[in-house]
Amino acid sequence: MRPFVVVIPARYASTRLPGKPLREINGRPMIEHVHARGCESDAGEVVIATDDTRIADAAESFGATVCMTGDQHRSGTERIAEVADLMDWDDETVVVNLQGDEPAVPAALINQCAALLEDSRADLSTLASPITSAGDLDDPNVVKVVCDAEGFALYFSRAPIPYPRHEEAGLMARDTALHHHGIYGYRAGVLRSLVLADPSPLEQIEQLEQLRALSMGYRILVARPTVRPGRGVDTEADLELAAAALRG
Repeated sequence: MRPFVVVIPARYASTRLPGKPLREINGRPMIEHVHARGCESDAGEVVIATDDTRIADAAESFGATVCMTGDQHRSGTERIAEVADLMDWDDETVVVNLQGDEPAVPAALINQCAALLEDSRADLSTLASPITSAGDLDDPNVVKVVCDAEGFALYFSRAPIPYPRHEEAGLMARDTALHHHGIYGYRAGVLRSLVLADPSPLEQIEQLEQLRALSMGYRILVARPTVRPGRGVDTEADLELAAAALRG
């Protein structure tokens, strides 16, 4: 597998869980757990990207490489693009975006996401698992993706896709749609191009930034993870679930 880097975008502000990266899980800040997952992968470099000195100070205390970025970014993708420029990575550098609220992502999935970009047809890569319930298909917080026969994304949505027009199609819809996980691989040149473009109408409607890439004609290769990733953290209850998963 070709070399790759991991960037963990981390911001202090969070509507549902303020100070989220520094919230403790089993006695350590969440960002330290995420950084550990990155270091367990085959990445040549793991960088925490933030605009907050509190996060930077915490990260440096456990030996992480920190890149301070501007505070104007609307997304983790924009923050990572600034890191790519500050670190002077060339356009062919493979970058994995590891979300700062995913403390239980197995390192194998970081490697898997990076390895997908060995397919020269792919501009971006990501992972998605089978839908586990009818409730998940209807839940707007569970992002769905449908793919073509070769595994390239056709569309991402918060709505149930494909929509079952009759009762017998319900199970088929669950088997066809996949639950998208928020981990991405990019080539740095694609990353730079994405952040220079305006948000697409589809992105603005669904509030899903990956739809910008599809609107621009980029191809996103989707694979089922070798292990289903742990739950991301958005609430107090999620903190407890993550703590239990990491203890296990």
